[in-house]
Amino acid sequence: MTKTIKIGTRGSQLALWQANWVKSEIEKILDGLYSSNPVSIPKIEIVKIKTTGDQITDRPLSMVGGKGLFVKEIEQQLLDGQIDIAVHSMKDMPAVLPDGLIVGATPVRANPFDVIISRGNLPLDRLPSGAKIGTSSLRRASQIKHSRPDINPISIRGNLDTRLKKLDTGEYDAIILAAAGLIRLGMSERVTQYLDEDTMVPAVGQGALCIESRQNDEKISHILAKLDDLTTRLPVEAERAFLKKMEGSCHIPVACFGKFINTTDRALSSKLTLTGLVASEDGAKIIKESAVHSMDKIADKELSEQLKFAQNIGNELADQLLNKGAKEILESLK
Repeated sequence: MTKTIKIGTRGSQLALWQANWVKSEIEKILDGLYSSNPVSIPKIEIVKIKTTGDQITDRPLSMVGGKGLFVKEIEQQLLDGQIDIAVHSMKDMPAVLPDGLIVGATPVRANPFDVIISRGNLPLDRLPSGAKIGTSSLRRASQIKHSRPDINPISIRGNLDTRLKKLDTGEYDAIILAAAGLIRLGMSERVTQYLDEDTMVPAVGQGALCIESRQNDEKISHILAKLDDLTTRLPVEAERAFLKKMEGSCHIPVACFGKFINTTDRALSSKLTLTGLVASEDGAKIIKESAVHSMDKIADKELSEQLKFAQNIGNELADQLLNKGAKEILESLK
């Protein structure tokens, strides 16, 4: 193995937290692998890479390209061999990866839900009529419009500190953010309300990390496999298959969330439930369905078969929504 392993990441505070967490976990793995020869342990370097999404901060993502804006430049450096590993927020990942790249690991997922932070600490159902809610996501905006058509989602961009400052100075009455970022940066005390999937279905992959690598880099793949968490990987694979079937991006309000449910039935020791949603941009129409699948039949299968099983769950749920009116919504958004 090379003497230095380079991890590519965006330069935001949250992205660097995530990259440093991965760096720390890989160092633990390397300590074990090289316990008999510690002087040979590769060093790990974090490489900050500016993406298109970082450079465009004055317009909604849906107007400038949607998913992929925060990963393209990082992926190119991975393909070019300038870095060995890329660390992304899974929710930023397009449904299809470039040829030659793979998801090397999906570590344990953090809180997957959205949160509201409001002035006056008011939850969603108590925000006054006409309240301005900052969000950069059509998915969030459409679900808010559906549940509270009397309040006004307004586009907001910028890093976490910038968004919080805009809230605190009165530019917005509330903002919606991903819980995971706040928790990772030690700012969970700011949360007014957690929005579970019954209130707002999260983005595909929200709360999870994507550790990306080159398909032919077996040594890196061997290390990353030790970071992979199956109880996160399988639901996320189902979500991403749903997204791919829907041809989802930031241009359309699409959401999907999967989780494992433990049961007391010994014949069904574990089930995966998947909830998918497609909404019109104005929130007037929402198609939402859930499906539950036993995972027992694949418990002892190879990872490739387990991933395929999970992807089929996502595809089947997408077909259900498309047949119940989601196709018409998506066509109207083109």
